[in-house]
Amino acid sequence: MALDLTALASRMDKLYEFDREPVTADKLKPGVLFASVFAGEHVAATEFVIGAFFVLHGLRASDLILGLLLGNLLAVLSWTFLCAPIAVDTRLTLYWYLRKIAGPGVTFIYNIANAFLYCILAGAMISVSATAVGLAFGLRVPQLNDILPNSPLWVFICLTIGLLFTLLAILGFEKLSRFAEVASPWIFLVFVAGALVSLPKLGVRADFSNFWEVATTRIWNGVVAAGQEQFGFWHVVFFAWFCNLAMHVGLSDMALFRYAKKWTYGFYSAFGMYSGHFLAWLCSGVMVAAIGREMHPGKMAFEALGLAGAVAVLLAGWTTANPTIYRAGLALQTVTGWPRWKITLVAGLVTSVLSCFPLFFMKLLDYVAIYGLVLMPIGAVVFTEHWIFPRLGLPRYLAETRKQVFNWKVLLVWGGSLLFAFLLPVHLYFRWLPGYLFAVAFYLVLNLGAKKSLAEKAAV
Repeated sequence: MALDLTALASRMDKLYEFDREPVTADKLKPGVLFASVFAGEHVAATEFVIGAFFVLHGLRASDLILGLLLGNLLAVLSWTFLCAPIAVDTRLTLYWYLRKIAGPGVTFIYNIANAFLYCILAGAMISVSATAVGLAFGLRVPQLNDILPNSPLWVFICLTIGLLFTLLAILGFEKLSRFAEVASPWIFLVFVAGALVSLPKLGVRADFSNFWEVATTRIWNGVVAAGQEQFGFWHVVFFAWFCNLAMHVGLSDMALFRYAKKWTYGFYSAFGMYSGHFLAWLCSGVMVAAIGREMHPGKMAFEALGLAGAVAVLLAGWTTANPTIYRAGLALQTVTGWPRWKITLVAGLVTSVLSCFPLFFMKLLDYVAIYGLVLMPIGAVVFTEHWIFPRLGLPRYLAETRKQVFNWKVLLVWGGSLLFAFLLPVHLYFRWLPGYLFAVAFYLVLNLGAKKSLAEKAAV
């Protein structure tokens, strides 16, 4: 029987998720869904990489643990007090809210940049899953300094996994959360079990009496791998904080929190931070130490738990890449006007191609820093206009009121803040915070004359 493409497209068009309008009260979601989304997204494939890199960067155990406790707390507070309140107040995605502030021209530029960066990030997650699938085929995984694909088999596996991941992303928010709700608890258990199984290989006794000794001498012992940079306490604090900078400070997770009943749902992000960006990072550090500090997520899990470990790496990539491709689709949807499912398919195809390049997987830590830094000024602009402008009596949404295509002030703040941040003579990880404060101050200065201008017009 011939496939009716018109009927299929019609059914897919019904997967509407308030792409342009505020979410209505009857569509708000319970807190458990947000807990599962955060746990699923942050107990994920990239955790195998990041936790392992902390070992390769020569972190000491005390610096790592204390740094993660503080950095993840700052991330949770950023979701709770910056992102969630604006999302609940507007019930809009960042992309459509930004259009009111910056005009469709600036929003177009931002969405293209945002979507492309999301695709790269999701591609790195697919690459991690590919290391697990490749075990069944004897695949030689790319090495730390590889930039291009190292074999046709690697390309084939990445493309196949990417297409499968894209199909679930098309199904939308609730389907994503339901999948994460089922998969994330098991994946979390695999991280913990993998670490526990690996500890005896490193010399930890059954009663754990020498655990701290092994942890400080054989795992997080301050020894830096060849070609890597030495990390310390503050590197960990700021990395844990900005690891998802675009989502919380950059406000991209307005797309998720527009479904929240209350802004306090931002605290549900702790389910991802402390299960994924704390415990899972520690567990992956144990596993990479047990295989001789080789950056191979699939092998780390397989050596610890066999097939169950390899499957966990595959599903961990799935639960992380899905929401990321979903966000990329939302960003591009505002540019093209296509139904969300169509543009999510396009985003997924681009992501699948990018996943073939190990550069993004092997340089994940630096990429995450640059990615958050590039999008950070827009979050500062939206925060300033939403919360600070009313308190100073400054008019909001002038781009929408005046029907401006480009709000040149937003573009100036975006470019100026990035220039300021990249010229700072400090480590890459420490640049975003002064850059954010600069963006807020710069945008305020540029708009201080707006109140006076309106008052003069009213007097006339």
